[in-house]
Amino acid sequence: MVVLWIVVGVALLAVEMHHLAFFALFAAVGAFAAAAVAAFTGDAVLAQAAVAVATAGVGIVGVRPYVSRAVMHRRGTRVAHGVHGGLVDSEVQALDRIGGETAPGHVKLSGERWLAVSGDGRVIEPGTTVLVTAVKGTTLTVWPLDPFELPDAPIDPID
Repeated sequence: MVVLWIVVGVALLAVEMHHLAFFALFAAVGAFAAAAVAAFTGDAVLAQAAVAVATAGVGIVGVRPYVSRAVMHRRGTRVAHGVHGGLVDSEVQALDRIGGETAPGHVKLSGERWLAVSGDGRVIEPGTTVLVTAVKGTTLTVWPLDPFELPDAPIDPID
């Protein structure tokens, strides 16, 4: 049983390395704790599982928030909360041409490629810095930050 728990722990570490969400990390720690219990108790599978679940639960609830904040702080990104993770008001770069609803493009946000549409339907060229103004499903609505790319607006003359 020890070997099984170790294999499960290593598999969970591999999953964690791919996602970096810190859930699988603490599940792996729980599996390794269960392996330690298995080394001493042998056939007490229920006790091993209880230790695995308890250890993972304590790690996820008690330690994960601090680890996540520390990692995000070191990466220079902010930890955002809410349904869309605080995506609105993010400044990002257009990766390709972004048009309206029928001609979406892509932006890079938090290291991921996101589908994006122009807020006013005009084409936004690649490399333009844009502001995320809304999220609909998995599509971002963006507006260019370059003042020469903003929609036409009446300008008051300066006297």
